[in-house]
Amino acid sequence: MVALDDLPLLAASAALLLAALAEWLHTRRVRHVATLAFGPSGRPAGWARGAPAARVLAFAALAWGLSTLFLAEPRRYSIGAGEGAFSGDPKHILVVLDVSPSMHLVDAGPSKKESRTQRARELMESFFERIPLEEYRVSVVAFYNGAKAVVIDTKDFEVVRNILGDLPLNFAFKSGKTKLFDGLTEAAKVAKDWNPRSTTVVIVSDGDTVPATGMPQMPDSVRSVIVCGVGDPQVGKFIDGRHSRQDVPMLKQIAARLHGSFHNGNDKQLASSLIADATGNEEEGVFEKLTRREYALIACALGSLALAGLPFLLHFLGTRWRPGSRRRGAKGQVAEGIHGPRRPSADGEVAWKPAP
Repeated sequence: MVALDDLPLLAASAALLLAALAEWLHTRRVRHVATLAFGPSGRPAGWARGAPAARVLAFAALAWGLSTLFLAEPRRYSIGAGEGAFSGDPKHILVVLDVSPSMHLVDAGPSKKESRTQRARELMESFFERIPLEEYRVSVVAFYNGAKAVVIDTKDFEVVRNILGDLPLNFAFKSGKTKLFDGLTEAAKVAKDWNPRSTTVVIVSDGDTVPATGMPQMPDSVRSVIVCGVGDPQVGKFIDGRHSRQDVPMLKQIAARLHGSFHNGNDKQLASSLIADATGNEEEGVFEKLTRREYALIACALGSLALAGLPFLLHFLGTRWRPGSRRRGAKGQVAEGIHGPRRPSADGEVAWKPAP
């Protein structure tokens, strides 16, 4: 029994054989009138000799493309339908967000006029814009003097946007010191049951003093870790009787201990190469992105273009032979025609003289 996946190939093979047979019969008939069609040489232009093969291939390509599109699952496009387009196992983005009061200090961004929370939101929005979000589920763990899972496996980015920018999550914790390790511990609990290497952890913080031991172990579901720092790493601001600034050395140490990457996000967005490497969405070439559906559309387009354009090209450029009478020179010179030479009459008009 023939499988459905083999039908396009069978259709292309049948079209190829029938077109080849038709071209063979057509070539035999053309030989009998070759002199009338192509002149005394009986041969068309050099490029036109490949027209039969081009027509055969065009019919085969068109048959394969149309049968492939007929059997392919139709695609439906509508507003808001992007979330349902991906049917494989979902991947996960786990944001570990610092919500301590120091994140509200205004010293972040290229202009140093944004709060650290606003800069964190800009960084994550830029991050989400450069990944196929329909393939991912997003979770957010907030930490301050403790840690809480705010949302787990959401598909609604607006929920995440609201959490990153508008919710005063610091009021959900008791006042105290920032405990980044608590956020990592909670993140490990959230991600422990997910598929192996399906999760990218993004830590956004202005820094914290962490102990030399006791780093939480990330589960097998975590593919990579990005530690993103916000806040001015040079000047900083005073809060609660202490000087607060982005602690770059400490954040780099955390990234190294988690076998991840550090990025100073105060001035620049996350690099696309870093995002692609962390999420596994490496840049593909143009042809690597094409599916069987796109190849079928290309085959239909090329086959139709060849079949529609060849008759015009053969008519105008298929041969240099132009039958009919034409003047070859000035008055009094012989003009050749298909019926024989022409001789000028006494009044200068050209008249036919039958060929002997």
